[in-house]
Amino acid sequence: MSTTSYFNTFLSNIRLTKSQLEDLITGHTTLRDRLANDADLSKIIVSTFLQGSYKRATAIKPKNGKRADVDIIVVTNLDQNKTTPQQAIDLFIPFVEKHYKGKYRIQGRSIGIELSYVDLDIVVTSAPSEAEQALLRSESVLTTLALEDMGSNWKLVRNWTEPAKQQYWTSLMLESFRSEAEWKSASLYIPDQEAGCWVETNPLEQIRWTRNKNKNTNSHYINVVKALKWWRVVNLTDLKHPKGYPLEHMIGDCCPDYITSVAEGVVKSLEAIVSKYAWYREHEITPVLPDRGVTSHDVWKRISKEDFVAFYDYVKGAAITARKAFDAELLSDQLKEWRNLFGSEFPVMSEEEARSERLDHKAKLLESGAATIGSSINIIRSTAGVSVPRERNHYDPTNL
Repeated sequence: MSTTSYFNTFLSNIRLTKSQLEDLITGHTTLRDRLANDADLSKIIVSTFLQGSYKRATAIKPKNGKRADVDIIVVTNLDQNKTTPQQAIDLFIPFVEKHYKGKYRIQGRSIGIELSYVDLDIVVTSAPSEAEQALLRSESVLTTLALEDMGSNWKLVRNWTEPAKQQYWTSLMLESFRSEAEWKSASLYIPDQEAGCWVETNPLEQIRWTRNKNKNTNSHYINVVKALKWWRVVNLTDLKHPKGYPLEHMIGDCCPDYITSVAEGVVKSLEAIVSKYAWYREHEITPVLPDRGVTSHDVWKRISKEDFVAFYDYVKGAAITARKAFDAELLSDQLKEWRNLFGSEFPVMSEEEARSERLDHKAKLLESGAATIGSSINIIRSTAGVSVPRERNHYDPTNL
């Protein structure tokens, strides 16, 4: 088996479980149906669609009793010049009181809903242009499929349909789709109650950027993000920030194109973070990371210099471990270091397999003349003959 097969198992272990996905789908489907059928809100709602890590396919399973979460963008026809952020949120209070009483909270820029099985965020937007409204009703936006399930040809056009429907496309429909230019999504504006104004955001551009990055990395990028998000959850338990999208954004800025494996993406992303932000660490300054599609928005604005410094130092140590794993000659040594980095969800060889690999390696060294008995290779002579001594447990933490 190769390192790739072990990484595939690891990625399967940290994905949202089947039951978590089902809960998530139930939660957002129920919420969107209720919004569409609400007598009052249905009059002002133009469209609803999903955003966030679930949509970008960078979500991992939650730990420590936390729930899976999903963000629902609610596009309205509200004029931001005539409606204050507070007034916009107030329009949704009767709805959440009716369906989610005692389970919701008003947040700075959204309404959070905490259910026993999933967390939901309602993100209200003001009215986009008429042309943009039509595009926001297209299937390419409304689909609830995650990025990795939407097919390699997903793009923001009116003619796109989900992969299950594409098998019925005629050659004319396929040609029309291929020739249709992708539209550049305009920014949406969401109510910031703390600032008392509408602020710019572009969730569709985040999705599109992720799609392009994933293509440029041979479809490894989203898995690199998942792996490093898991590393953060397992190892940075005493650090509140960065997490979620700010962490994902930095990984996106540092993960190189044309990587050939998740392992390569992980080690090179960590090393790039160390290199790119060394000056900021030295001067204890939080870097500025402009958002996708909204360059005036700093994704890391709310991260303190203390949190950045602590995070950077964690990354520096992780980069050393990842490089040791990536460069190790024996597969068992590679897996041992990857497990040190990612924790128990990363699989390793059995002790018997690891010992067998080491014995085979020693035999090859002897045969090639690269090692001699009494130097790096030890043997045991007994009445039973000559043998290689039994090794200590390869994965015993005391055998480092």
